[in-house]
Amino acid sequence: MASATASGVPSPTIRPLRILVLNERDPEHPRAGGAEIHVERIFSRLAARGHEVHWLSTGFLAAEKRTEISGIDVQRRGPLPFYYATLPLGVRRRVARGEVDVIVECLNKLPFYAPLWVDAPVLSLCHHLFGGVAFDQVAWPLATAVVIAEAGIPRAYRRVPFLAISDSTAVDLEARGIPRRHISVSPPGIDPGAYDVDPAATRPPRVTYVGRLERYKRVDVLLRAGARLVEAVPDLELLVIGKGTERGNLEDLARDLGLEGRTRFTGFVEDRERDALLAGTRVCVFPSEKEGWGLTVIEANALGTPVVARDAPGLRDSVRHEETGLLVGSEGDDDIDAWTRAIASLMDEDEATLAVRTRCLEWAGHFDWDRAADDMEHAIAAAAARERE
Repeated sequence: MASATASGVPSPTIRPLRILVLNERDPEHPRAGGAEIHVERIFSRLAARGHEVHWLSTGFLAAEKRTEISGIDVQRRGPLPFYYATLPLGVRRRVARGEVDVIVECLNKLPFYAPLWVDAPVLSLCHHLFGGVAFDQVAWPLATAVVIAEAGIPRAYRRVPFLAISDSTAVDLEARGIPRRHISVSPPGIDPGAYDVDPAATRPPRVTYVGRLERYKRVDVLLRAGARLVEAVPDLELLVIGKGTERGNLEDLARDLGLEGRTRFTGFVEDRERDALLAGTRVCVFPSEKEGWGLTVIEANALGTPVVARDAPGLRDSVRHEETGLLVGSEGDDDIDAWTRAIASLMDEDEATLAVRTRCLEWAGHFDWDRAADDMEHAIAAAAARERE
């Protein structure tokens, strides 16, 4: 059976493969994020093309041990410590039984180090590595453990092919010692927006953040800039879409800044509601210290919404500075005046800002999941066929 490409034309050069995906969380996990969306969107397409896809993830409260998500067989292997402790033996048994053609290891949390303990082809899908940003997210003992765990990647993965989701991630990998010839780059796609957008339509004076509410995302920067923006934009609305461990702290900060009456925390919303909110937003703000790519940036652009983001890895790949938005500062640079000026410059619905909205729509049109699935399929096939050195 030949697999089908995005165009529906059979691809006789790629035979159906048995693919084992290692990613800590699956799409139904309460803390699932952009990495899980990316993996699900791509591998559901590969499953539809005739590949056999299995995904090993951790369990969570009330989760089924085994389920099917978008054609992917998802198997949950208990709580986090048990997951990492037992995964190598479980995977080796599958390989010994001839059930696996290639392993796709997702590098976006702790590395699995699969090349050291399994005798099977491995492809590393790298969203991002944390490095020092880990100290902005978790307590220092755990952050130190993450940094130490990442330090061994260059030696353990020196012969493994990588598929990075951005040039920034590729540069990071190369700087850490992964040979550039082993790294390919394939940005994620996006789902079609739920609404057709007229870039010239009037929008309310709304500034929005969408994504997980975690410390390293630095959503506090949006609130601090918003407090200064109120003088110039008296009817300003601030919208925070998403869930995460920082929500309580951010609500407290909004109250302390006098923003409680004009700030709305929505929690998780379905895609259609999110798109409606973004289509009525003048500016999206993403102050994260580091991203693998910036999927939410492109999703905002697809609804004609410009972005102000930190000039940080991943975000500098997805934001076209002074074309689809603005990049501000860098890692650790929190010049709130600079953030305020950047946001304010896109709030006026003048001719220049309307032109930015049009360019956002054009830029977002370059990204689709079928193309990303094509890239993954060819990378997996190459990894499966590659002779072990």
